[in-house]
Amino acid sequence: MEARKGDWVMIHNIVLTSEERAPQVPEDTKQVPLESWVKGFLEKDAAIGDEVKITTVTGRKVNGKLVEIHPAYKHNFGDFVPELLQIGIQLKEMLAGGENNA
Repeated sequence: MEARKGDWVMIHNIVLTSEERAPQVPEDTKQVPLESWVKGFLEKDAAIGDEVKITTVTGRKVNGKLVEIHPAYKHNFGDFVPELLQIGIQLKEMLAGGENNA
């Protein structure tokens, strides 16, 4: 897929290889590279996998491998937790001085 100059894209970088990680980090952390994913506006036409330069919303110039064109926000607050539904109700009762003061 081709991206055009000015498209909103996401790039990927290896910031530190596993060998470059600080000695004081936990052992399981040392075994993997430190990676970054940055979103910004593409400086030149490119294809997925190309090394590119982007400009972030704050104006920072960043180089990396093009991994996504028009990336969407995919985060959420996780699955429904029934126990959490009751917390607000119980807290309101406690703060009001019990059921009789609701």
